Amino acid sequence: MLAIIKKELRQYFYSMVGFVFLAFFLAIIGLYTWAGNLSQGIGNFEATLGNLTFIYVILIPILTMRIVAEENKQKTDQLLYTSPISLSKVILGKYLAVMALFTIGILVISLYPLLIHSYGDEVRLSLAYSSIIGFYLLGAANIAIGLFISSLTESQVIAAVVSFIVLLLSNMLSSIATMLPSDSLSQAVILAVVWIAVCVAVYNMLKNVIVTGILAAAGEILIWVIYFVKSSLYENLLTKVADVFVVSSRYTDFELGILKYDAIVYYLSVIFIFVFLTIQVIKKKRFN
Repeated sequence: MLAIIKKELRQYFYSMVGFVFLAFFLAIIGLYTWAGNLSQGIGNFEATLGNLTFIYVILIPILTMRIVAEENKQKTDQLLYTSPISLSKVILGKYLAVMALFTIGILVISLYPLLIHSYGDEVRLSLAYSSIIGFYLLGAANIAIGLFISSLTESQVIAAVVSFIVLLLSNMLSSIATMLPSDSLSQAVILAVVWIAVCVAVYNMLKNVIVTGILAAAGEILIWVIYFVKSSLYENLLTKVADVFVVSSRYTDFELGILKYDAIVYYLSVIFIFVFLTIQVIKKKRFN
C-alpha cells in the first residue's frame, strides 16, 4: 500500500495538480486570514475558517477528479484488478495519498493561529485548533465523496463537475428542504420520487434489474405503509433528512470549541462509507 501512496503522490506533483491545489488552498485561506484577522487585529481564527468551508466545493473536485477516473480512461485500471495486493488496499492507498497532500496544507494553516498570536492579537488557541480539527475532518469527508464519484466515470472533467454539483448541493440541502411543502402528504410524495431516483442510481451501478426492482418496490411500500399508519412522522421529515446529508453542518460544533463525539463519528462514518462504496464499484468492474 505504501507503494501506491508514493506513486499517487508523485503523479500529483508531476502533473502539477498537487502544487496548484496547495497554492490555491493556502492563498485563499491566507487572504482570508490577513483580511479577517491580521489587518483588523482580531484573533478569532475559528470564525475565519468557518467562512471558508465553501473552499472544498471548489478545490476538492480538482484534487479528486483524476484519482480513479484517469485509471479508467487509460485502461490501467486492469492492473488494479490483477494487482497482487487487494483492491481495498489499492483504493485505501489512493485515498491516503490524497489525504497526505491535503494534510500538508492543513499543517501549514495550523501555524496561522501562532502567527496571529505573535502579532499581539488575542487568540483563543483552543477554539482555533478545535476549528482546524473540524476543518480537517470536513475536508477528509469531502475527499472520500470525490474519490467515489471519480470511480464512476472515465472522464476527469465529468468527475470534477459531478463532484462540484454534489458538494454544492450537500451544502444547500437544508435551505432547499425548507422551501418544500412541509405537510405529510407532500413530504411522502417527494420522498417516494427521491427513492425512485436513488434506485435508478443503484441500477446504473449494479445493472441488475431484479435487485433494483425489489429495492424500489420495498422502499415504496415502506414509505406508504408508514404514511397510512402514522402520517405525522412525515411532517418536516425532509428537513431532518437533509440535515443528515449536509456534511458541513457538523463543523459548527468544532468552531465553537466543542469536540463532540457524534460529530467526529459522523465524519469518520462518511469517510468509511464512501471509501467502501468506491471499493465495491471497482470490484464490480472486475467481474464484468
